[in-house]
Amino acid sequence: MVKGSSYNMPYRRRREGKTDYKARRRLVLSGQPRFVVRPTVKNITVQLVEARPEGDRVIASAHSKELQKRFGWKGGCGNLPAAYLTGLLAGLRAVQRNVKTAVLDIGLRRSVKGARVYAALKGGVDAGLQIPHDEGILPSWERIEGAHIVGYAKRLSAEPEKYKRFFSKYLANGLKPEDFTAHFMEVKAQVTGRPGNPSP
Repeated sequence: MVKGSSYNMPYRRRREGKTDYKARRRLVLSGQPRFVVRPTVKNITVQLVEARPEGDRVIASAHSKELQKRFGWKGGCGNLPAAYLTGLLAGLRAVQRNVKTAVLDIGLRRSVKGARVYAALKGGVDAGLQIPHDEGILPSWERIEGAHIVGYAKRLSAEPEKYKRFFSKYLANGLKPEDFTAHFMEVKAQVTGRPGNPSP
């Protein structure tokens, strides 16, 4: 272990690889709320967070599980369409609280074109938030609405066993993958119509 009077112990969250304090400082100094996107393998969380001297304050938030509980979403909660809908839901709630602008916070994730964090960003922008970004980093609308899922399902339909195995979760939820885009648009309309408050 490094020792000596000139050695400064890094902050705990930096030691644990949870926070990039240089990046966080830039975001906080912007003076804007942070549009915080945190995806996991199965879920997406989006929060509008305001930095205050006493600690961060969450202005609005949404979790992809809410899509299932409140809006009848039958797709996966960790995929790209779910990321968009979660960002849209969080953005609409932020706009209801008179938040107009924000800056994107993707944490320690590497920036990858078309990734889920940018699908969530697109949802926030479509909700009415002004978030600085490069249009070229966003996923295509075809991927956001799940057109690639529909296309793959149609190609795979010629192999029934493989089709059933690959889309078992969708089928178990009563969703034919060929109808994914239509289902996405139905849920999007519901989210837009009644964003409400986060579920307890």
